[in-house]
Amino acid sequence: MAESKKYEVTVSVQARYVEEQSDPEDSRFVFAYTVSITNTGTVPAQLISRHWIIRDAHNAEQQVRGLGVIGQQPLLKAGEKFEYTSGCALNTPVGTMRGSYQMVAEDGTQFEADIPEFTLAMPRVLH
Repeated sequence: MAESKKYEVTVSVQARYVEEQSDPEDSRFVFAYTVSITNTGTVPAQLISRHWIIRDAHNAEQQVRGLGVIGQQPLLKAGEKFEYTSGCALNTPVGTMRGSYQMVAEDGTQFEADIPEFTLAMPRVLH
């Protein structure tokens, strides 16, 4: 089997606007996102850390780095999926997030799992 298929993690994200925590008049727009991380490779791998790049509609960028996700460093066997929900606040009603997870396979190989860019948008703002 090809090396690239041994170390492969697929990430998908669903985002939603959290109206009850947002305050548009104060330029506070809160979003929740649920991430699904699936080990599509053939060896167990552990999520060690994360790196997020968050942009608002003014193109202001924040970078967030840290260990694990929601206080966990899940170990995923081949075919296993881990889901979690987190959130972020922006100063604009629209923005984007993307990033990567730093993974370590059972055999010690380190690799990155890309988090594809997704849009954060208050309802009825984008057409």
